[in-house]
Amino acid sequence: MDWQVFDVLSMIGTVAFAVSGAVVAMEEEYDVLGVFVLGLVTAFGGGVIRNVLIGVPVTTLWSQGPLLTAAFIACLVVFVMPVAWLRHWRRSETFFDAIGLSAFAVQGALYATEQNHPLPAVVVAAMLTGIGGGMIRDLLAGRKPLVLREEIYAVWAMVAGFVIGLGWADSTGEYLVLFTAIVACRMLSAHYRWRLPRRSLRYAFAESVHAVRSAPEGKEDRTHTEPEGEQSG
Repeated sequence: MDWQVFDVLSMIGTVAFAVSGAVVAMEEEYDVLGVFVLGLVTAFGGGVIRNVLIGVPVTTLWSQGPLLTAAFIACLVVFVMPVAWLRHWRRSETFFDAIGLSAFAVQGALYATEQNHPLPAVVVAAMLTGIGGGMIRDLLAGRKPLVLREEIYAVWAMVAGFVIGLGWADSTGEYLVLFTAIVACRMLSAHYRWRLPRRSLRYAFAESVHAVRSAPEGKEDRTHTEPEGEQSG
């Protein structure tokens, strides 16, 4: 496996995720410290969760000096960037986000296979590496994790984990094909707004609670009106 290829992809994905976290922080009106925290957490949170899951020392994060520096610079640039440039970034954000998702999912699966973990662990490692940072970002920003309720997102990271865990891709060329396929699938799902089946019980439970609460009130109203009818008769 030629790790230099994915080092480049990881750099792109790290910068993309760091910018995403910084933009969310500014949307929530966080101060400059919050911008850096959300940016770095978005870029590295998924990798940290993966390392904890598959038994890789978390301290390996500090050996990723170039990626940490790139993420820090990205957050700084976003913080001082004119709003017009940020709007231009948002138009291409999905593409860079897809690159980051695909690169991190493939790398997460490769880390798990190197540790000789079974297929379920490989799939989960790929998924958490790809979406973990975004989930932590949304939670810190007080938002519901979009990766679990909007467009198909985590599924593509799981697909990468399945392909690598089953041994269907085991060379640099095959990894690049898989990477490109995941990026394409992510872009198609974003363009056509593909979604997994969803069932909401919010309004069903709200109606049942309202019915329970309103029933005693109706009975109380009848008990108050009936004596008045008897007295008037």
